[in-house]
Amino acid sequence: MRSPATVSIGSNRESLPNRAISPVTLSCVLFLATLSVYLPALNNGFVNYDDPAYVTSNAHVLRGLTWSNVRWAFTATVEANWHPLAWISHMADVQMFGMNPRGHHAVSIVLHAVNVVLLFLLLRRATEFLMRSALVAALFAVHPLNVECVAWVAERKSLLSMLFLLLTLLAYGWYAGKRSVGRYCVVVALFALGLAAKPMIVTLPVLLLLWDYWPLGRIQQEKPLASLLRLAAEKIPLLALSAASSWVTIYAQRAGGALGNADLLPLGQRVANAIVSYAAYLGKGIWPTGLAVFYPHPEHSLEVWKVLGAGLLLLAITALVWLLQRGPSLVSVFYQKAESQAKQEVLLARAQRAFTVLVWLTRRRPYLLTGWLWYLAAMLPMIGIIQVGRQAMADRYAYLPFVGLFMIAVWVGAELCVSLELSRAAQAAIAAGAFVAYVSVAFLQINYWRNSLTLFSHALAVTEHNGIAEDNLGVALMEAGRPDLAAGHFEAAAAYIPQLATAHYNLGVLAQRAGQADAAVREYDLALRFSSDVNDAAQAHSNLGFVLLDANRQSEAITQFSAALAINPEKQNSLLGRGIAEYRSENLDAAIADLSHAAAVAPMAQTDYWLGRAFEDKGNVQGAVQAYRAALQLAPEMTEARDRLAALQR
Repeated sequence: MRSPATVSIGSNRESLPNRAISPVTLSCVLFLATLSVYLPALNNGFVNYDDPAYVTSNAHVLRGLTWSNVRWAFTATVEANWHPLAWISHMADVQMFGMNPRGHHAVSIVLHAVNVVLLFLLLRRATEFLMRSALVAALFAVHPLNVECVAWVAERKSLLSMLFLLLTLLAYGWYAGKRSVGRYCVVVALFALGLAAKPMIVTLPVLLLLWDYWPLGRIQQEKPLASLLRLAAEKIPLLALSAASSWVTIYAQRAGGALGNADLLPLGQRVANAIVSYAAYLGKGIWPTGLAVFYPHPEHSLEVWKVLGAGLLLLAITALVWLLQRGPSLVSVFYQKAESQAKQEVLLARAQRAFTVLVWLTRRRPYLLTGWLWYLAAMLPMIGIIQVGRQAMADRYAYLPFVGLFMIAVWVGAELCVSLELSRAAQAAIAAGAFVAYVSVAFLQINYWRNSLTLFSHALAVTEHNGIAEDNLGVALMEAGRPDLAAGHFEAAAAYIPQLATAHYNLGVLAQRAGQADAAVREYDLALRFSSDVNDAAQAHSNLGFVLLDANRQSEAITQFSAALAINPEKQNSLLGRGIAEYRSENLDAAIADLSHAAAVAPMAQTDYWLGRAFEDKGNVQGAVQAYRAALQLAPEMTEARDRLAALQR
């Protein structure tokens, strides 16, 4: 009998009678190994892509975990999504670690490691294959496509959603073992929590039907249709949750302007890109090179041959999966004829290994259908038929769908190893080679996420005409104090994507700083024309107001500041700007009202100074003195306030 302690990856449940390698031991190994792979991410900082909106510049998140913020999390649809658990998770991070990125990254790494262990335990319990389950979990742990979900703080939502999906599948297996209303309610509750983290798991009812087919085996072979209908009816409450989540998501994305414009991306272009992306994900799964934080959408430039080739590949894989999962078929007939001919020619001994592969092809393997349809179904909400953003595809979208492909890879590989009678050393060498390659690429990807400069410089190195990467690299250069280098990137971004509002906004900022008022007005106008984000629009209105204010165009400036305040009545710099414009227009009462409001929003020396000027011109000397003193408390070096205060005191 083979020693259980040296079991091969092809071993099955009968090969492990003594369970010398326990699930607990493997769970600890997987958890610690995942932590060690992602340890370098602790040295990474925040990036300027979504992290400001989710953490570093989000006023609610920055206030930490409070009841009022929790209520906001459950009602907010900002960032074109409804994911209250993600917001609460970020608030908890700020509560514990403040703005130290190391703590935020540590939580993401631990969550990924927990997901790895849960995936292993789920497969181990459902299939009773120990080493195969461990290998699937290990692939999930180290695959470079999953780095984006772990190393990007803003993608906490994907980790949380996956956590609750795996818990839902575990609870579903518990329910399937002994059906009851109470157990089913646990399944529903866990699924609801997963949707509240990120709606990427809306296809779970379909995935559960696949799980019923394999590995749970709940579809009866004698009456498959009746059994399938019964199991589908069982998923109706879950389907209702998926429908509700989808409706909320579409509402939030439409309100946030995230849904692609049908004129810019017609349905035909979206479908074509989806077909190519399905195939492209497969390629990156096998050979993960050229990975980037953003892949530009090809739009109308996608060649027809690529679409046809990708479509034929997907159809061929689907047909092959359907053929092989059914078991004995034309392949077995071919084998019988070949075997007969070989015996007649006394060639069976020489051709035995080739025939062994053919015998392997004749076996029934339901995991193929579950794994392949899992990939297709789980990827469907993110494949781009309903376009959200301007990306063609994204590494983070593979986090859930690739579980199906990992199952296929491990189960097929394990069975081939057994059929070909490979030694344990050969099996270990093959597995080790694959994991070393994937871990090496994962290390590189983690380091690219060190900061915005490294992240978007790499994206530009591996992609073409990437307007989003150009724009974000320009922002990173401005934050690094190199606006001279940033201008070219903003210009390239606007050239690649003329409708990219942020590129025009950033060009407006550069022109405003350089004192080029006409250029700034032109770029801000373009930013407002193309902006779909209300907060970005508010800032563009406010900046444009200050450009007009500097040009002594007071009434136009007031119009822009008012537009910004219509979006955000508490926007302090807009209140300040409108107050200054009103003061210069000698509308002192309105100026005092706006400047007092601005001072109440948050302490600011400039606000107090101009409030003092308004009080002074109004004849309220006491109010002016108090305002100047408040300004000097905040900015003792403000000579204008000191001079005005001295004059009043004399």
